[in-house]
Amino acid sequence: MVSIHEFQEMMKTIYFVRDTKRGEQDTINWLKDELNELSEALKDGKIDSIENEFADVLAWLASLANISNIDLEKAVLKKYNNTCPKCLTSPCSCPFR
Repeated sequence: MVSIHEFQEMMKTIYFVRDTKRGEQDTINWLKDELNELSEALKDGKIDSIENEFADVLAWLASLANISNIDLEKAVLKKYNNTCPKCLTSPCSCPFR
């Protein structure tokens, strides 16, 4: 199993130079494209495509965090440390909107 930090470091090793040259805005645009592809894959229902698109979304999110100098694992644990950040319970008991 790979931790969030380890995955982010792997993406940094593979793509950091390219990601830095691309910049934040263009990386956000790639992430948006990947989210759209994930949406389409979910509609199609093909598990292989869905898995690939989830992986792509996570990879582009890690790349964006890398060029923004954000430690994703630290940020996730700071906000979602075993409870919902709004109602502070687990499982979440917030009302649906």
